[in-house]
Amino acid sequence: MDNLNVTGIAIGALVVGALTGAVLGVLFAPDKGSKTRDNIVNGAKDMTDDIKKRLTDEAAALRKKAEELEALAKEKMEDITNNVKHKAEEATKA
Repeated sequence: MDNLNVTGIAIGALVVGALTGAVLGVLFAPDKGSKTRDNIVNGAKDMTDDIKKRLTDEAAALRKKAEELEALAKEKMEDITNNVKHKAEEATKA
């Protein structure tokens, strides 16, 4: 869950930074409007690609963690099952 919080904060900061940069870029733009709009569109596309990559990476990390937890749960269940079987065998022998 901490990774999700950190990722959310990072994405939020990225969006705020991009918007601030876009506004300042428009205010102080040395290029004509069409060129500035193209730059903003390209910047937005780059930001979208970056966010998609981060989300994909986070999803992969969560998937890996889920697989690890599943394997651990199966291992613990096998241990418990074997322990119960062993105790049952001991009880029937006594």
